[in-house]
Amino acid sequence: MRLYHGTNVDIYEIDINKCNPNKDFGQGFYLTDIKEQAISMAKRRVRIDKSGEVVIIEYNFNEEHLSNGSLKVKIFDKPSKEWALFILNNRRNSTLKYQHDYDIVIGPVANDGVVFQLDRYENNMITLDILVEELSYQKLNKQYFFGTEKAISKLIRL
Repeated sequence: MRLYHGTNVDIYEIDINKCNPNKDFGQGFYLTDIKEQAISMAKRRVRIDKSGEVVIIEYNFNEEHLSNGSLKVKIFDKPSKEWALFILNNRRNSTLKYQHDYDIVIGPVANDGVVFQLDRYENNMITLDILVEELSYQKLNKQYFFGTEKAISKLIRL
């Protein structure tokens, strides 16, 4: 499987400690299987940091690692109550400690529309059931979280 990481500087060695905390699945290295999504993320990083240039790094990942027991993997096929609460738990984490013990987490990206709905839920404006219903109508791309050195060691840069 080919995975892409979009950024504003080339990365020669992945260091999880340099990754941003409080992201959807926690502090880790995020990739996508959609090259255009990686390009969009790289452009966003250039715009936010006001530096660097669009850099797309391609990796090969053997999908057998998702099911052969070599890594602890969590897969969210679509938005669900569990997925929403998982994201909230990681995004609102006040420490840098992981909120889970998965090597890899795969699931929908919590884009701006999702974050808006999560905020509505947190402010008791909607129930968890309504939150999931609202999110089920959105077309959300998939993201791949690599949160441990063990998982990262399975990525082969192309």
